[in-house]
Amino acid sequence: MHISYFTEQPYSALDSQDAWKIHDFDHPSRQPGHNVLMHSNRFFDPAVATKLFELRMKEYELADEVGFDGVMMNEHHNAAYCMQSRIGIMSAAVAARTKRVKIVQLGNPLPTAENPVQIAEDIAMVDMMSGGRLVPGMVRAGGAEQIANNVNPAFNRERFIEAHDLIIKTWTVPGPWRWEGEHYQQRVVNPWALPVQKPHPRIWVPGVTSNETIEFAARRRYPFICLNTTVEDTKKIWERYEFYASQVGFKSGPQHRGYLVRCIVADTEEKARASAREHMWMGSEFAGFGREAWQLPTGYSSLAAKMGRRRLISEGFVSGDIDQQIARGTMVCGTPDQVIKRLRWWMEETRIGILVLWQNDGRYSHEAGMESIELMGRKVLPAVKEIAKELKLYDPFEVDEPVSLQFS
Repeated sequence: MHISYFTEQPYSALDSQDAWKIHDFDHPSRQPGHNVLMHSNRFFDPAVATKLFELRMKEYELADEVGFDGVMMNEHHNAAYCMQSRIGIMSAAVAARTKRVKIVQLGNPLPTAENPVQIAEDIAMVDMMSGGRLVPGMVRAGGAEQIANNVNPAFNRERFIEAHDLIIKTWTVPGPWRWEGEHYQQRVVNPWALPVQKPHPRIWVPGVTSNETIEFAARRRYPFICLNTTVEDTKKIWERYEFYASQVGFKSGPQHRGYLVRCIVADTEEKARASAREHMWMGSEFAGFGREAWQLPTGYSSLAAKMGRRRLISEGFVSGDIDQQIARGTMVCGTPDQVIKRLRWWMEETRIGILVLWQNDGRYSHEAGMESIELMGRKVLPAVKEIAKELKLYDPFEVDEPVSLQFS
C-alpha cells in the first residue's frame, strides 16, 4: 500500500472575525461557504504566508523522515484555503527538501492551461530534479478555477481530454511535430525536457462521483483517488470503474483504487477531536464549497454529476457536524490505536491500495500537526502497512502496473 501525507496549505492566519469580513459588493444575506473565489486578498499578508510556507516545508520533511511513501501537492486559485497556486513550483520546492518520498500531484488542472506542452515540460523538470519521484495527477479543476483563470467552463472536459492527449504524446513521441486540435494548436512540439521515468510517469486521477471522470481513468488504467467520499459512494465508484475497465479488457484491483481522508492523531482522543474541529474550520465555517454558481458553473458538469455534487454537499461532504463526519468515516481522528482500527475498517470495506491522509488544515496548529505526523510514523503507518499485506492491498508500484500510452 502507498500512503501519502497531504495538506491544502491553508492561509490559517485568518481569525474568526476576518472570516466574516466580506468584499465590498457582497450581499448582506451571505451564508457560510461563500468565501471561495471572492474573499478579498486585502486580508492576505505575504510576510505571514512566508512563515506558513516554511512550517509546511517542515511538515513535509518530517513526513519524509517518519515513513510516509509520498507527499501530496495540489493547486487552487483565489482561495484562502489553499496557498498552492502553482503546483509545479511547490512540487519542485518539496522535491529539493525531501529525499525519498514520491511527489504526488493531485493534480495539474489541465483545462485552465493555454499551453499543455508547458505543463509537460514542468512535470518533466520536477521528475528529473527529484530523481524520478514524481506522480503527476491530472484534474479538470474545480468550477471556481474556471472563473479564476478566465476559462469557459463549457469546454472544460474537452480541454481536459485534449490537453491530456497532447501531454502524453509530448512525452512519448520524439519531436518535432505539429498539433492541430480543437482547443490547442502547437506549430512545433519539440521540448528539450522529458521525464526520467519511461515511457512516462504514472498518472493518477482524483475526483468525486463524476461518471465521466471515472470512465476517463478506468479506460486508461489510471488509479482513481476518491476525495473524502463516504464508504457507500466509494463502493459505487469502484463498481463503475470496474465496469469501464472490463470494456477495455482488464480487471481492476486495489492498485487502481485510492482514497483521501481527513486524519488526525494525538496521544488522547480529546486532543485529536479538538484538532479535528480546527482542521474543519477552513472547509466548513469559513470556505465550504462556495456558491453553486461558482463551484458548478453552467456547462462545467453533466446534469448527473451536478446532482451528485449537490447531494454530497447537502450530506456534509465538506461541512457538517464533526460527529457526523466521524460516524460516516470522512473524518478519522483519535489515538493511534483508534485510528488504526478505523483505517482497517476503511481498507476492508473499500479495498484501496492508495491512502492519502489529509492532515494539517484550517486553524489546526503546526505543533499539533507535527505531533500527528510523528505518531503516524511511529505507530500508525507500520500497523497499516501490515494490515495492507494481510489484505493483499497492493499499490501500482508494487504490482508494476503498465503505464498507458493512449492518446489521440
